[in-house]
Amino acid sequence: MGKMVSKVFGGSKQITLGTLLISLSVIFLLLAFALIFILSGAVRDRAVHDLASESAQQTSRLVFRSLYSAMRKGWSKREIKEAINQLNSSVPGLSIRVYRAEIVEREYGAMPGERDIIAADPALAGVLRDGKDATLFQGEKSIRYLYSVRADKECVMCHANSTEGAVHGVIDVTYPIDTIKTSLNHVINPIVSYFLLVMGLVFAVLYFMLRHLVAVPLANLVRVMQQISHERDFSHRVEGRHWVVELQRLAEYFNLLLRTVQDYNNKLEELSVRDPLTGLYNRRKFEEFLDQEIARGERYFHTFSIIMVDLDNFKFINDNYGHPVGDLVLKELSAFLASDLRRGDLLARLGGDEFALIFPDTPAITGLQVAHKLHKLLGEKEFDVPVGTIGVTASFSMVSYPEDGKTREEIYAAMDVVLYKAKSHGKNQVMMAESAHDRTMMSIFRHGDFLRQALREGRVEAFLQPIVDVKRNVVVAYEALARIRDGENIIPACDFIEVADELGMSKEVDRAVFQSALLHLGKIRVDRPQIKMFFNLSARSFGDVEWMRTIPGMVEQQGVACENVVLEITEREALPHLNQVKEVIDELRLSHIAFALDDFGSGFSSFLYLKYLAVDYVKIEGSFVRQIAIDDRDRVMVQHIHQMAKEFGLKTVAEFVEDEETAKILVEIGVDFSQGYFYGHPARPA
Repeated sequence: MGKMVSKVFGGSKQITLGTLLISLSVIFLLLAFALIFILSGAVRDRAVHDLASESAQQTSRLVFRSLYSAMRKGWSKREIKEAINQLNSSVPGLSIRVYRAEIVEREYGAMPGERDIIAADPALAGVLRDGKDATLFQGEKSIRYLYSVRADKECVMCHANSTEGAVHGVIDVTYPIDTIKTSLNHVINPIVSYFLLVMGLVFAVLYFMLRHLVAVPLANLVRVMQQISHERDFSHRVEGRHWVVELQRLAEYFNLLLRTVQDYNNKLEELSVRDPLTGLYNRRKFEEFLDQEIARGERYFHTFSIIMVDLDNFKFINDNYGHPVGDLVLKELSAFLASDLRRGDLLARLGGDEFALIFPDTPAITGLQVAHKLHKLLGEKEFDVPVGTIGVTASFSMVSYPEDGKTREEIYAAMDVVLYKAKSHGKNQVMMAESAHDRTMMSIFRHGDFLRQALREGRVEAFLQPIVDVKRNVVVAYEALARIRDGENIIPACDFIEVADELGMSKEVDRAVFQSALLHLGKIRVDRPQIKMFFNLSARSFGDVEWMRTIPGMVEQQGVACENVVLEITEREALPHLNQVKEVIDELRLSHIAFALDDFGSGFSSFLYLKYLAVDYVKIEGSFVRQIAIDDRDRVMVQHIHQMAKEFGLKTVAEFVEDEETAKILVEIGVDFSQGYFYGHPARPA
């Protein structure tokens, strides 16, 4: 638990709750033991001192009474001294001494050496002077008690020179306290031991209760969190009941939170794989099943078939009856298609009015039979909706693995081709791939998917090839050429431009390249403001007059002057819509956009365009330029094209210049500009 918390919160030094509890328990238990030992020692010393002091006082009074009685009986000094010696010997360690005050000394004489002892003992002298008893502790082994003897009425009778209350002497008792201490130890030590034992048990019980009631439930909660985090499984729950109300509520609300998250997760998962309208699998889940079937087919050499169903004229239903009715029709169609499926077959809604069915372990001939059966039943079916009954028709495309494709992309392309074939044959058809043309179209559609993806991801961009002034050998312009970035690979236009034309995507490619090249031109013009950019536009782009009219605005929006833009047009673009192209050229030239005739000389109408189209440049067909160093006829063609362009007041650009000798010949001919690998390959600007 501690390691997990440390990982989650940045690896700082942390401890678990259980370790914290046991550490605190041990620390406080040791502090309690130390405090008890200290207090017990102080209590014992205090008790010993009090008992010793009281015993010394009692002994002093007994000694006084004994000596007083002996003196009343007339004992001599010798007899009194013997009595004191007997008292000293009666208790081991007991020491009794008697000292006379000056009043008694004057009357009965001084004891030998007594004055010296008193003079050397300030405490003894003080008691003799003041008459106040004194208690003196002498280390840990004995206590000394000085008991003052005062004269009463009876004493005054014998001591004529004294007065009542006068100090007659001091009884000096040194009392041993070892025996008292030993006795107290016998009493206090067991009490302290039992108390420490009880304290230890209390701390142990407290630790185990806190661990069981607090630490263990929290550890279980963290364990469940860890399982959920690692396994991404929200079905785990915190089990058991807890005595601590707050922990019980924490577990209950945590479980409630898990149930809520699990419900939302299940709903999100359902939405991620199910179509919300029909409840069928969506395109994402369909692709997962398709990938699984492809993998199974590769491994076990199984075949399977796919039927794609696309409703005919479904827009008519939405427009005439409303979208709610259209939704009901889609639901009814979903139930119809699912009604006769085998276990293991899959039905999915790919989007809109498109449905797809996967039939595992089903060869193409069986799949075609199923498609014809569904087509026939659908033609006989009428769906009940609030506006009455509605009959629908659909186009069916049937493809199979591995005949029509071995990857998901190939199968999708095959479905699109066959469905397109069914639609183009008048709809309400069942079709499959049968001819070489169908296979060719599948390849085009596969490339089309790749091209669409590249356009969506912004991977279609402009590479620039330099156009050089041959006399000065200086780059004066660039031609923008379409390229697709595919990871580290760069795909040239020749690999996808025909697919774009076939699928009607050439306008999207033109626009992507145009925008990319304008960005490059804007950066290049900072240092070279006169540089120009040549753009190749497709027939579809020239046919979109409204878009063509937006070109000057797009150019100026990028901070580029229209004088720096040259639009290229070929015979293929101009021939189908010559009058429209002429109008577009005339209109854009008013904005100072220039035009070039590309591939001049490649077609029979090239010379005719010089008569009707107002252009600024003629780009000489590269097939003539490439061979001028070895073929005199090509050289003659280039010379005549250049000479004619000059007579029309046009600039010439030679394409496909690939070596130095060709470049020298072009200089001799007088061509204005050249481009080709000799001057530089198309490249992404730095």
